[in-house]
Amino acid sequence: MSQIIKEDILWKAAEKLRDKCDPADYKNVVLGLVFLKYVSDKYAAKYKELIKVGDGRENDDDYYIQDHVFIVPKEALWNEIAKHSKQDDLGQVIDEAFVALEKNNNQLKGILPKTYSKSDLDKTALGELVDFFSNNLNMEDADGDFFGQVYEYYIGAFAKYIPTKGGEFFTPKSVVELMVDILEPYSGRVYDPCCGSGGMFVQCSKFVKEHRGNVDNIAIFGQESNPGTWKMAKMNLAIRGLEGNLGEKNADSFTEDLHKTLRADYIIANPPYNLKEFWKPSLEGDPRWVFGKPDIKNGNYAWLSLMYAKLAPKGKAAILMPNGATASNTTADYKIRKEMIESGKVEAILALPNKLFSNVSISVQCWILKKDKTNKDILFINADSMGKLLNRKIRVLEEDDINKIVKAYKDFENGSLEDIAGFCKAADIEEIKSKDYSLNPGRYVGADSSQQLSEEEIKEEIAKTSKELFELMKEGRELEDKVKEILEEEMK
Repeated sequence: MSQIIKEDILWKAAEKLRDKCDPADYKNVVLGLVFLKYVSDKYAAKYKELIKVGDGRENDDDYYIQDHVFIVPKEALWNEIAKHSKQDDLGQVIDEAFVALEKNNNQLKGILPKTYSKSDLDKTALGELVDFFSNNLNMEDADGDFFGQVYEYYIGAFAKYIPTKGGEFFTPKSVVELMVDILEPYSGRVYDPCCGSGGMFVQCSKFVKEHRGNVDNIAIFGQESNPGTWKMAKMNLAIRGLEGNLGEKNADSFTEDLHKTLRADYIIANPPYNLKEFWKPSLEGDPRWVFGKPDIKNGNYAWLSLMYAKLAPKGKAAILMPNGATASNTTADYKIRKEMIESGKVEAILALPNKLFSNVSISVQCWILKKDKTNKDILFINADSMGKLLNRKIRVLEEDDINKIVKAYKDFENGSLEDIAGFCKAADIEEIKSKDYSLNPGRYVGADSSQQLSEEEIKEEIAKTSKELFELMKEGRELEDKVKEILEEEMK
């Protein structure tokens, strides 16, 4: 990345709108302006580069398009917009800039925010925000990854202030990295039926680039039911030059599958947890219920079934689920889980540490499903003690944590796994049956006894501690006598 911007500066910008409009709106306001500043700066930089050649190519759109630079007409250039920062028509000018951008760039059609002229948006605060970005956010030398980091920072930061159910809005970057490292999506079709702002796809593309692969070898397919989030996902992919089929509109993957014929090589997803009202009569007898009809009052196993059904013959899925899903004993959940286990389609369950999600307190587990799995052994990993606490509320998985989990998974795949008490174990179908088809890793990996003291060592520790305590008590008495002596001397 060619430049770095401090997160406190980014948040300072967002705070200019706090209490000036609805929290759910200011997310879109700030991200829209960051997007506008980025595309304008990149266009201006390319224009300067082309005009030096002196043959008029700066007026040929193809020279911009081939470098993934969006075409920015004059009225959408940041310098033109900034001239209006102290004027009443600023909101209208920004909206018109987005209209012009959509007209000139097919991949942006229908996805840019055009709500800046809304009467309830504080125009003074909006002008201050425009001025702030003019002075603090120069992105001429930045690349799509830089914009993406700014973009992801804001999405994550806003997630802390806008509570959502079940972590459906923002999946922490370290968790996505773990899931991608396990799937290794070098090439093929990648699918997420509840793709949020597209973070899973971005991480997949980074993985391919980091392993010297060609990002054009992965085909991205996604779907998202929330209209605002769907637009953000489209923007997130567009800015990075990633081609992705997210459907022509936002839609519910259960009732309106936009990719009916798709069979994906990789599925990576963090669906909304414990959905109570997802079921519709049209879902009765749906062919995606491979393992039986799911519980109509809780969507967890419906998600697992839907994603399994979308896998290609050799496909693999990494799906986040709340902890309770691995041991849920409702009739439908138990039946589906038993069928998945008996048919050998569950490859691994990874229990992740708490406090990973900034906007919810729920702990999660990652399910790895594999379509062509030939045995019924399942890998259980308990990583709930891993991760580094950034503060009282937020934890992240560090690179060493991710590498340790991925190594255990790969060792399991190639048959060389050694069970580690308290961390990982490969269990066969008989052991899983004996635990009544529970898939909670804690029931399999046991406790790490390597640090436990023997009875003799415990006695030795008690004796040592007692001796130290007696010494301290003795010192305390001597100090007390000394203080008494001083006080008595003072009173004479």
